[in-house]
Formats: sequence, structure tokens, C-alpha cells
Amino acid sequence: VMSLLWQCAIVLAVVAASAANEDLNVDCEKHSIKVTWKVSPELVEHAARLFLGHCVPSTFSVLPTGEGMATFHYNLNGCAIKKRVTGKKHIYSTSLTYRPNRKPKPAAISHHIKCVYIRPEGWIPPFLIPAYGSAEGHGGLVFHMALLNEDLTGLAKSSLFPLGSFIPIWAAVDQKDHQPLLLLLEECVAATTPELQSASLVYPIITNKGCLADGKTGNSRFLPRYHPSAILLYLQSFKFALGEEVYIHCKLVAWDPEVFDIEKKACHYIKETGEWELLDDPSQSDLCKCCDSSCKPRLKRGVDSEPQGLVQNSVLGPLTIVENSETRIPSEFVKYPTVEQGW
Repeated sequence: VMSLLWQCAIVLAVVAASAANEDLNVDCEKHSIKVTWKVSPELVEHAARLFLGHCVPSTFSVLPTGEGMATFHYNLNGCAIKKRVTGKKHIYSTSLTYRPNRKPKPAAISHHIKCVYIRPEGWIPPFLIPAYGSAEGHGGLVFHMALLNEDLTGLAKSSLFPLGSFIPIWAAVDQKDHQPLLLLLEECVAATTPELQSASLVYPIITNKGCLADGKTGNSRFLPRYHPSAILLYLQSFKFALGEEVYIHCKLVAWDPEVFDIEKKACHYIKETGEWELLDDPSQSDLCKCCDSSCKPRLKRGVDSEPQGLVQNSVLGPLTIVENSETRIPSEFVKYPTVEQGW
């Protein structure tokens, strides 16, 4: 899905040492790199000493002119190609060389090859290593929860959040060989303890089978999905338990991505319209109207016969919210990050 995640690619071929009658072409593709190198007749008999990283040519042919055409076509993760992430760029680099002698002797000819992919704003990797919580659910599925950094490019480096700032929360289910699944946050509360008890003080975040209640009192919202099996909650920090350790308790549900109902949904409140909206299909937002009352079906069959999905309770934390009046943002000035659709 690289073509869906990156908007464009910049290809750079830098010559470190030149040789006569050479012609280079570099193509940065979705998942691979293709380099064609026209070499002089003198190098034709030494084709086995031409390398992209540590890989020999995928194909080699002799042209009518007596010159040789070496083609290297390899996956970006192969051939000892180095990957570096800097800001909004993923940079893949390697060397194209002619080595008449084995290492450690230097190459007689060397070209620096680089593919630079520019990431869209808000892109995050489809599978992140969990930060503070990970739990195995039913059916061999693995559910994850993690705090992300401010620009949604990786894991949060701090668990301290000024009051009014946003807490990006990522949750996902690792599908492996399972059929496609949609991840939903059915219920979420904040508490001051890692385990919920009957006497625990809690702050409701998501209630009523998937309604982001905190989005109506504050500015919290779900961000657009980059994949059905993951969900991003952009939670505005709240006054509950200021200065104390707080834990986010959530019920994660893996569900059929084609079926929504009043009990299986992700709804957030859009203050611009004053209405609830279904994250995954705004045209079905009528399913969210119950968020202001009770989201229970009119006719309830036996509990055993009702499909429940694959459920996992997960805990994220501890995190701490501290008083800082400078971070309070009026709702009309809130800007939500954009997430590139990857599905």
C-alpha cells in the first residue's frame, strides 16, 4: 500500500566517481527500486562484479554497440538498502558499484542511489509497537492501545499532557490470517486506578455503545481511519484527576466492517453542525441519534444468540494531566490532524 500512503517520490542519483560511456536510470517504485546501468564494453566481462548494495544484476544483456545493460530490480527492504526516517521523509539509500576486487578494497566506480518518499500530513504506520498497553483477545487476535505523538508519526515520548491539549490514542487489532475486521471502541472511561472497581471514580469518554461523549462537552473527535482494523481517538485532556496518574480503560470490539447498528458504531459530535456523525459512513449517521438517549435495540433476542464480536478490555497509562491555561483552545480554533486513507 505504499502507493496509497506516499504522495510522491523524489529520485536522486549522485555520481561519486564517473566512468566513460555510462548511462544510469533510477525508478523508485511502490515497494521496490529499479536501476538500469549501461556500462562500457570493457566492463561487460566483469558483469558479476557490478553491485547494487550487495546484490548482483537481476538481468544483464550485451547491446549491439558492445556495451552492457545491467538491470537491478529489488525490494526496498533487500540488498542492504538503508532506510532512514527524517521528519516527513522516508529515505532509502545505497550504492551502485563496480568492484574489480573483493572488499575491503575500494570500488573502482561508485554511484550513490537515493529514493526519497514524502509522507502526507498525519500519516502513521499501519502497525505500531504498543506503548503502554497490549492484550491478547479471543480467537488468537492481538489487540493494541498506545499513545501517539502530536503529529501522529510515532509513539508518544511523554505521558504528561497540559490541560486542554490533545491526547492522540491509537487502538488496533492485529488481523493476521483472520477475515477483515473493523475495530470499535465500545466504551472508554478514565480512572485513577489501573483496575476498575465498583468504588472507582471515573470520567466517561465513550459511552452508549460507541458514542464519544467527551466530544460534546469538549473537542474530542475520532480521526479518519487509515485502515479498518485501527482507530484514532483525538482526546482533549480534561480536568478529571488533575496532577494524578490517570488510566484509560476501554472495551475494544473487532467487528464485521460491512455491518453497523446502534450497538456497533463509532460516533462523534460535530460542533459545526450540532449533530452526531458516524465515523465510517456519515450517510448512516441516523444510527448515532441514540447517543443523546439510550442505544439499545427495541427488540432484544436472547443474549446467547446475539452476535457480540470479539471483545477485549484494555488499559492505557498511566498518564498525567496538568493545569496549564495557555493550552486551552476554544472549539472554533481547534484544528484536527488529517490522516491519509490507506484502505
